[in-house]
Amino acid sequence: MRLKVGFVLRSGLVVGAFFSLVVLWSFLSPKPSEDSPFAKRVRRTNPFEKNLGKDPVEPFKPVVPWPHVEGVEVDLNSIRLKQVFNDAQHLISDIQQYVTFKPHSNAYTSPILKKDSLGNFEPKEPEPAGVPGGPGEAGKPFVLGPDYKDAVQASIKEFGFNMVASDMISLDRSINDLRHEECKHWDYDERLLTSSVIIVFHNEGWSTLMRTVHSVIKRTPRRYLAEIVMIDDFSNKVHLKERLEEYIKQWNGLVKLFRNEKREGLIQARSIGAQKATIGQVLIYLDAHCEVSVNWYAPLVAPISKDRTVCTVPLIDSIHGQTFTIEPQGGGDQDGFARGAWDWSLLWKRVPLGDREKRLRNSKTEPYRSPAMAGGLFAIEREFFFELGLYDPGLQIWGGENFEISYKIWQCGGQLLFVPCSRIGHIYRLPGWQGNPPPAHVGSSPTLKNYVRVVEVWWDDYKDYFYASRPETLNLAYGDISDLKRFREEHRCKSFKWFMEEIAYDIPVHYPLPPKNVEWGEIRGFETSYCIDSMGHTNGGTLEIGPCHRMGGNQLFRINEANQLMQYDQCLTRGTDNSAVIITHCDMNQNTEWKYFKDLHRFTHIPTGKCLDRSDLLHKLFIAECDNSKTTQKWEMNNIVAV
Repeated sequence: MRLKVGFVLRSGLVVGAFFSLVVLWSFLSPKPSEDSPFAKRVRRTNPFEKNLGKDPVEPFKPVVPWPHVEGVEVDLNSIRLKQVFNDAQHLISDIQQYVTFKPHSNAYTSPILKKDSLGNFEPKEPEPAGVPGGPGEAGKPFVLGPDYKDAVQASIKEFGFNMVASDMISLDRSINDLRHEECKHWDYDERLLTSSVIIVFHNEGWSTLMRTVHSVIKRTPRRYLAEIVMIDDFSNKVHLKERLEEYIKQWNGLVKLFRNEKREGLIQARSIGAQKATIGQVLIYLDAHCEVSVNWYAPLVAPISKDRTVCTVPLIDSIHGQTFTIEPQGGGDQDGFARGAWDWSLLWKRVPLGDREKRLRNSKTEPYRSPAMAGGLFAIEREFFFELGLYDPGLQIWGGENFEISYKIWQCGGQLLFVPCSRIGHIYRLPGWQGNPPPAHVGSSPTLKNYVRVVEVWWDDYKDYFYASRPETLNLAYGDISDLKRFREEHRCKSFKWFMEEIAYDIPVHYPLPPKNVEWGEIRGFETSYCIDSMGHTNGGTLEIGPCHRMGGNQLFRINEANQLMQYDQCLTRGTDNSAVIITHCDMNQNTEWKYFKDLHRFTHIPTGKCLDRSDLLHKLFIAECDNSKTTQKWEMNNIVAV
């Protein structure tokens, strides 16, 4: 009995001591407080945890429909993160990597630069010529003699290119390799995504269109080329009917042709192309007059294969529309690299790649960030493009869509990268082309309406700078943008201020923010029907006097609070002979030289004290000593409203 009592007493002492130690340890342990950076992390929970189950992607199922063309409903993910704790930024980062878009699931290795060996996608042998020694081979110029002059001019008027020369050049011609030497030494993970190449055309010339198709098939690894989707935007040329349908049969279904039942315009036809292209994981858009270069595919698609929210753009070389020679574009840095940009009237620009971007790369041929794309040639993951809502369905025909998709990508969480090692040649239209606008839009301003829609949705307060540069659009009707605004809000897209500070920081350096306007409109000779006309001249070109047409464009000017007399990003100044007036790129420190006296109908040139004068006979513009009796020194500025 004593033994049992002693055992019980000893056991009680041990248990009591144990509980005493537990209480003491609990008392001495640090409490959750702001003083401990780890205090709340031990109690952190995942707000999605109750919904996850066995599927980590479950919370990213689409819940917001996006209405778009042809009634197709585009799935979007509008799940909103709720900040349960003050330091919610630490919440399970891998699941929450994409707030708006579904997570990336591909395992893809970054490209590796091997300077001592050729890259794994490089061709082992030189590319064979389409026709050995034939015209245009190796991208060399092909010049026709004077006997072809009339036929060439007729083809330029109809198509915008010298189709006579193009038709003599092989559809499979060889081209010159303009890549940096380093591009030949990149190894790419072979688990690249497959692609659908989309080509939209309207009344395109035969050889330029089919050379685009031939070059893609010739220079793209077959296992990655899922399909080529051709969208005919209501063409009426005979060669684009039965002949085209029969011709593409040689590729046994690889090339597919879809015809729009009415003219949609380039922008919406591209959205239709995205819906028709159902096989490839990536959509690659090409204009209908391009030639892809050597090993173009792997560098372009590799960044997307690694991150589905990246959109890539090749370096675009210039194919001359007269001779079909291929050369790099100008306007870049010493390596020819440039970023896509704009002036404040939304004209497309290119600016040299700066040091800030160069420091982000380990090699000069790695992809680099660009604020905007030109719009004709780019690659984007198909599902990501649909999640973005494709193009704004309110954009008409052509113009502004390149900026809309660029802003949407950057401000809503994606990236836009230019790829130096992927190069594609593009033919630029020649002067004299008659164009092919839809009859319903002749005499209207669909491009200006597009610009207004874009700035109203994405530019926030910066839109005032656009209206300062494009005052004729102030009262332009641009349609309903409520769905676009809702998309931006639900997807928590970033502000334009963030975009300008973090991505497009160099644009104001090249294109300073415009001051407020004092007056704007056409500059008409007082009580005459003649106006100042830039004739499309820029960067040192002369101005002329021509009949007023009330359509703006080359006859639309503005004078601002900085005493600049401007048209777009160009300023009026005196020429080298000190009397002629020319138009040149504005320098904020040098071109502040005009004063408009509305009551006197006079423009005074501040540095000389002289007045703006004209010769009605010679249609010339110059500055001369002020003379109140001269009617040629009297002007009026009349507002022009875009329609």
